[in-house]
Amino acid sequence: MYTVKQAANMLNLTEHTVRFYTDKGLVPHLKRDKNNIRLFDDEAIHWLTGVKYLKECGMSIDAIKQFIDLCVKGDSTIRARYEIILEQTKIAQKRLEEAKRTAEYMEYKANHYRQIVDQGIPDDTNPGKWIQIPVCDAI
Repeated sequence: MYTVKQAANMLNLTEHTVRFYTDKGLVPHLKRDKNNIRLFDDEAIHWLTGVKYLKECGMSIDAIKQFIDLCVKGDSTIRARYEIILEQTKIAQKRLEEAKRTAEYMEYKANHYRQIVDQGIPDDTNPGKWIQIPVCDAI
C-alpha cells in the first residue's frame, strides 16, 4: 500500500492532484485506513496512471469520470468508451491545428524581429509606439 505522497511521487503528480482525483471519484474502490487516510494499492495506482494519461491528452475531469464509470461497469461499455476516445481524438486534432497556427504566427513574428535586428528597420512591434492599430496579415 502506498500513501498519497508515495503515489504522487511514483506518478510525478502533486499530492494535491492525487487528492483532487480521488475526491472526484476517479480512483474506484479506493481504500482507506481506520483514520480515513487514503491508501493506494497497485490497482489504484493503475487507475491514477490512466487518469494522468487522459488528463495529459486534454480530457476534462467530467469526461474522465464518465470514462472511468464506464470502465467499472465492464466490457459491455467498450463501444461507449471507444466513442469517448474518438471524440477526444477530434478535440486533440482541433487543438493540434490551433497549435500549428500559433507556431506559424510566432515564426512570422520571429522573422519580422530578425529583420528589425539585422536590417535595422524601424521597430513597429512595440504597442507603445504605434500611431494607429496595425493590421496583421500574417495568417
